[in-house]
Amino acid sequence: MDLRDKDYVAIVQCHIVKERCSGYGCERAFFDRTGGFAAYPKDKVYRVLNMTCGGCCGKAIHRKLTNLVRRLKKNEGMGKERIVVQLSSCITKDNYHSPPCPHLDYLKALIAKLGLDVRDDTFINEKSENRREDGVYSGG
Repeated sequence: MDLRDKDYVAIVQCHIVKERCSGYGCERAFFDRTGGFAAYPKDKVYRVLNMTCGGCCGKAIHRKLTNLVRRLKKNEGMGKERIVVQLSSCITKDNYHSPPCPHLDYLKALIAKLGLDVRDDTFINEKSENRREDGVYSGG
């Protein structure tokens, strides 16, 4: 997928983690184009929307993204080929918030069913990355 062809980034965060996490790390990583956002061109302007999965098992993400796709098409003529879904690191990686989402494959299947492109990771915490390398955190 060529990220230059995308105009809209839907960042999906874990609903449980979001109860205590402001999302600052994800926002900062996007702004700086680091971590999971390193491949995004720095000279391109994107619209960004943060949402949660809706809670376990994550089924609400299908309804939320369906709503987003419909509204963008109806109100702005934007097709889903211009949208990319970025799953936050609190969903994709073992970290200080929690282990990776046990429903990760299900979330990806729901997103694929909508025909949307999906990418993994947002903010990559250096301490958590070291712990993954040392085997303290196992997944992601």
